[in-house]
Amino acid sequence: MSGETSSAVSRERPSLPPTFEAPRLEELLPVDAVVELVGSFEKTCGLSVWIRSTSGVDLAGSPPDEAAAALVVNQDASLVEHVHDDGGVFIVGLLEYDHDPIGRVAVGPFAVGAVEDTSAEPPRMSLERAKAHLEHFRLTLDLIVHARQRANYAAQMHLASIEESYAEVLRKNEALEEALERLREVDHLKSSFLATISHELRTPLTSIIGYSEMLAEGMCGPLTKEQLEFVQTIRLKGDQLLRLILSLLDLSKLESGTLRMHPISVPIEAVLNDAISTSAPTASKKGVRVVLEPGPPVPYLRADPDRLRQVFVNLVDNAVKFTPKGGEVSMSARVVEGSSPPEAGGLVLLAPTKRDIEVRIKDTGIGIPPHERTRIFDPFYQVDQSSTREQGGAGLGLAIVKRIVEAHLGRIRVEENAPRGTVFVVTFPLNASGSSGARPRVELP
Repeated sequence: MSGETSSAVSRERPSLPPTFEAPRLEELLPVDAVVELVGSFEKTCGLSVWIRSTSGVDLAGSPPDEAAAALVVNQDASLVEHVHDDGGVFIVGLLEYDHDPIGRVAVGPFAVGAVEDTSAEPPRMSLERAKAHLEHFRLTLDLIVHARQRANYAAQMHLASIEESYAEVLRKNEALEEALERLREVDHLKSSFLATISHELRTPLTSIIGYSEMLAEGMCGPLTKEQLEFVQTIRLKGDQLLRLILSLLDLSKLESGTLRMHPISVPIEAVLNDAISTSAPTASKKGVRVVLEPGPPVPYLRADPDRLRQVFVNLVDNAVKFTPKGGEVSMSARVVEGSSPPEAGGLVLLAPTKRDIEVRIKDTGIGIPPHERTRIFDPFYQVDQSSTREQGGAGLGLAIVKRIVEAHLGRIRVEENAPRGTVFVVTFPLNASGSSGARPRVELP
């Protein structure tokens, strides 16, 4: 704002940001504040106040006549005098923001006189006194307008910052989604490549193993002791490579979701016995004791028996591999009660109890550090210990185990077997229709 006496007040006005619209007076002056301010001014100075915006909105009072109202639009002077028909004088001042007009404020009518008398009708005062009253009122409005506009600017800048941040988040999300899609395509290509290569390698490898068995059995004539050792080495390494290829095939099928399961009712104790019997030669040769701990009957589990056997054979083999001579690997199975299913909602007391079959494979081996217990289920990952490297392996067994367990809606986790060793805990949801049967007690040296 500006005026004849406002030159004594020095104030730097903030420039209007080019991206924001010019403010309107009716948006900057709150109604309650204007009513209170006008009432206080009229009571103190004895002058009526009229405020009108450049858009024609009256914020306080009303114009004395059409001629005064026309000053809002037609006058560019910062301060003009207007004499009403009855001789009363009005002073009309220009309201500005950043050198742009936003409205007019008028005070009056009053009679010009040397002796001031605000109780007269109309009040009497000098022209200079009336102009001073107007300028003080205009400066007060100026403070209110600038304070409100600063708050508006801050809010608009904050909103613009939020919008820009949101737009940036959207752009980054789009970039992440594109990157994720590319990774999925690469992962799919990797799985397809592994499946194709593994299949192509398995066919000639099967022939190599078959011919080595024929040679070892003397079908092509007797072999010397040294030749027999060579053939047996070929067969042994061929079997190792074939197991790796089959693991790659299983992993690629599990990751792509093409591995088909054939669930039936399976007696879990028979699967555990089978796993122990399969691992018995290796355990006996190494001097590790493998036992199935006795316990109460366990219901049948609905699962794919071949894949279930693959899970526990792998876990027992892994436990035997990392258990030193004289150590022990034990297996146990039991029914555990879990929490109520999520769909039970608030009716927990009326909801059926959730039951799982829990199988624990404990060993007294080298153990697994806590920070490695989740990473060991990643494909090709191996704990970086010298003893682990000595045992060999491609790091695929546990990755396949985890995916098979999850395909049966089960879970697998690792615990510490104090004071030494590891416990693998596998849980499967129990089918309510499964029948129960006694589990035989088995112990293999």
